[in-house]
Amino acid sequence: MSAAQHRAADTVLEASGVTMIFGGLTALNDVSIRLEEGRIVGLIGPNGAGKTTLFNCLTGLYTPTRGSVRLRGKSLPSDPAKVTSAGIARTFQNIRLFPNMTVLENVLVGRHIRMKQGPIASVFHGPVFRKGEAAARAKSRELLEFVGLRGVETEVARNLPYGDQRRLEIARALATEPEVLLLDEPTAGMNPQETEAARQLIFRIRDTGVSVVVIEHDTKFIFSLCDTVSVLVQGEVLVEGSPETVRDDPRVIEAYLGKPREEVEADVAEAAAQQQREDS
Repeated sequence: MSAAQHRAADTVLEASGVTMIFGGLTALNDVSIRLEEGRIVGLIGPNGAGKTTLFNCLTGLYTPTRGSVRLRGKSLPSDPAKVTSAGIARTFQNIRLFPNMTVLENVLVGRHIRMKQGPIASVFHGPVFRKGEAAARAKSRELLEFVGLRGVETEVARNLPYGDQRRLEIARALATEPEVLLLDEPTAGMNPQETEAARQLIFRIRDTGVSVVVIEHDTKFIFSLCDTVSVLVQGEVLVEGSPETVRDDPRVIEAYLGKPREEVEADVAEAAAQQQREDS
């Protein structure tokens, strides 16, 4: 197999030439990204750059004006439920839990899409329904433990601390059994300890075989987390590459980071040193 064929075989999610026009406003212009299996891709850029619009195109909320989105080479439908069934899950910049439902119930909502009971079993609550319901609850409890929410399944979601609500939203997304997880600013509003816990959780998710795309404003977080980074500015990809390539590109520092290169490098060095201490 050639190198090009190998790369194509490893591609899980690919957006090609995605353009999104609202009226006379071009929110995205010829944006292309590729996510390979077992990798973490970061999207950074100033507010209004088009990052969340791109997520909406990847998940079927928006139909691109031009361009295509493919999961393992197959075009995705313009239907969020069908996209989720196909294997893409997401979280949102503003938490979208069911606040009056319990923690466990919130995860069960995500799990519903993988339950196989037919309408008759659901109506009569027969053995097939009860077996499926028990399996869904067991899987949901397993996911709550995985994200660090063990022992709070009966709590009402709105009563959880902010960081735990973020974890719950991730657990609900994982309940759909995605191949690709899209995280929209997963550390927004978190303190440093919660941010580090989120970073470690994303690594664990990646290690289970789920490929991840992350939108985030925290450059220290992104550069220490991602395999590749794409920078969006005014709806276009300004630069993409390794964290080191992006960090050192003067266009990025000018257009997005807004801080001296030495300060950016210090952030990355600190993150790398922290990772080395954890690995030792």
